[in-house]
Amino acid sequence: MQLDEPIEVKIYEWNTGGLLTRIEGLRAFLPKVELMDRIGTFTDLKNKVGCSIRVCIARLDEETNDLIVSEKKAWEMTYLREGTLLQGNVRKIFPYGAQVRIAGTNRSGLLHISNISRGRVLSVSDILKIDDEVKVLVIKSNVPDKIALSTADLESAPGLFLSDREKVFSEAKEMAKRYREQLPIISQNTILDDSLPGETLPFDDEAKLYANWKWFKFLHHNKPDNSNGDLP
Repeated sequence: MQLDEPIEVKIYEWNTGGLLTRIEGLRAFLPKVELMDRIGTFTDLKNKVGCSIRVCIARLDEETNDLIVSEKKAWEMTYLREGTLLQGNVRKIFPYGAQVRIAGTNRSGLLHISNISRGRVLSVSDILKIDDEVKVLVIKSNVPDKIALSTADLESAPGLFLSDREKVFSEAKEMAKRYREQLPIISQNTILDDSLPGETLPFDDEAKLYANWKWFKFLHHNKPDNSNGDLP
């Protein structure tokens, strides 16, 4: 919970309110409202038993052993970080932009007219149609809890999305990488322990993570009694 990173758990039971799992031997509850899939029947919940799901700890109460986890939060942390490249379909067209349903989810984001292209866009409906498949970049949102998307930031030249959309999509992975490289280096993890440093932890580099052992707290056990000639 201190690291605020998604973890993978296995679902072993269900009830009418959600799913049950275990984390480090502790019983944890995943409410159905915190699932990515839309749950319509009890069968939908039952079918999750035995599945592995990535979750984040949403609430922890040590006094009552209340441990609540969320698949939605884990998904958002994994896929909605600024600079993440996603695929989706245009679901609705508005005068101010387009609603894009993110592939494989029931979540949608807004592709604002100002983020469609760095060229001049007079009308959204002239550029995008319902059911169009698009690649979009997650960008910083000015509205809390709203997903802001961009195709303009995937253009290698201003206005390219208007003249050659397929070229934009073919270059999308490389342009997304360039976008991420230009982001300020700040930690996206909430550190709850004051004894941990405030600098960024290198979660994307496993070798560096374990090499920097000073970030971890160790329990110092008493030295073994060597009076009987035991090895240290």
